[in-house]
Amino acid sequence: MASHTTIEDWQDVEAGYVVDVTIRRTGDDQHPCGWDYSFHLGRTDGTTILRYDNAHERVKGHERHTAEEVETIEFPGLLELYDRFTREAEALSSVSWDWPM
Repeated sequence: MASHTTIEDWQDVEAGYVVDVTIRRTGDDQHPCGWDYSFHLGRTDGTTILRYDNAHERVKGHERHTAEEVETIEFPGLLELYDRFTREAEALSSVSWDWPM
């Protein structure tokens, strides 16, 4: 198993929503982009509203999940994707999140 360095790993729950962000720098062959990440917005009942991840990057690439579908996306770079997620999460929830990055 390749080593990794955790850059961010936090969760916030507010007004029935949950945000969960994990970012790890890795040399793992399963993550050719060099990052293992998940940006998740959901409800406290477990419903996914929006998630970006590369959990199966070697096989499926980078993905954008909603309650209705999963789509493969181009990876624009970690910071660009994180910024995209934060903008979408703000638009999809009634919470003004205090983003640590």
